[in-house]
Amino acid sequence: MSTVIIDDTTLRDGEQGAGVAFNAEEKIAIACGLAAIGVPELEIGIPSMGEEEREVMRAIAALGLPARLLAWCRLCDFDLQAALHSGVGMVDLSLPVSDLMLRHKLGRDRDWALGEVARLVGEARLAGLEVCLGCEDASRADPEFIVRVAHVAQAAGARRLRFADTVGVMEPFAMFERFRFLRQRLDLELEVHAHDDFGLATANTLAAVRGGASHINTTVNGLGERAGNAALEECVLALKHLHGIDCGIDSHAIPAISALVEQASGRQVAWHKSVVGAGVFTHEAGIHVDGLLKHRRTYEGLNPDELGRSHSLVLGKHSGTHLVHSRYRELGIELQDWQSRALLGRIRAFSTRAKCSPQTLDLHAFYQQLCEESALVAGGVA
Repeated sequence: MSTVIIDDTTLRDGEQGAGVAFNAEEKIAIACGLAAIGVPELEIGIPSMGEEEREVMRAIAALGLPARLLAWCRLCDFDLQAALHSGVGMVDLSLPVSDLMLRHKLGRDRDWALGEVARLVGEARLAGLEVCLGCEDASRADPEFIVRVAHVAQAAGARRLRFADTVGVMEPFAMFERFRFLRQRLDLELEVHAHDDFGLATANTLAAVRGGASHINTTVNGLGERAGNAALEECVLALKHLHGIDCGIDSHAIPAISALVEQASGRQVAWHKSVVGAGVFTHEAGIHVDGLLKHRRTYEGLNPDELGRSHSLVLGKHSGTHLVHSRYRELGIELQDWQSRALLGRIRAFSTRAKCSPQTLDLHAFYQQLCEESALVAGGVA
């Protein structure tokens, strides 16, 4: 694909993460933040949850954001009617397509599903709504049945089919083949919705794009049900640098929207979380630091400048004398080689004991102690 449309679902599936609950102001701020960085589609809520949810959705719609707004609905009359009063222009009408879910969740069969798709997609279109037909549990469904569902949905007026890996059991090779299969047989928009139960949501999303997906679902920080969804920040930068696809997102603003969602969700971003974690551009290992000091691209896969960030070099157990020299030079102290070696030993011992890097006061103390010990030894020799 030469271009990919992001349909971000932070405000819907992201909020479905256990214990996550955005208030109205937070939902509006997140919607504004996502639109501001260039996200073209936002799934902003579930109208059937009640009037309070619909009121917030209408408030977002009233802002006139430069983004298409979607509502998530079950494929049923009640949800569709609720969506008509939510202010959105497009709905994702979601239906289980695996025999397992049809039988055990709904007590229905394939013929019933096809009939409901034709009926409710048609009603949504008559009501003036654009339609994405969401295929819940598509990863465990018969691919040929998904094609039948898609043809019925398209004939009724749907413009898009969402392939949902609802329980996160796909892997990239299978996802690529599944989307290639669908793309060869269908000419409507194809959207991938990946969950991260095996840590593969982003990889599966990229594989779906390679297979023919035109749209991808993401959430900021990978927020969502269970292990979460494909992370917006990961997908944007991986598509750009690994697939040569620019989604039109302002990457410099990603840390700000990440921090906003982190605060609103109450879900702290891990220190080592890719792209937005506090430590992802932090280096300690001597070999890496030595290379970075000589030429930053030696150990740079993702340029932190793209995110308005920078590399951080910290002293610790795995540091080398090169960084010790550099750090003390920043403090106005020019070390001799024997001093840097001696100080490195103290730094390693401190880091092992304290479980953190020494700060400026610690470094001055180490140097002062070394000078005093050296003076005592020199005095003793004299």
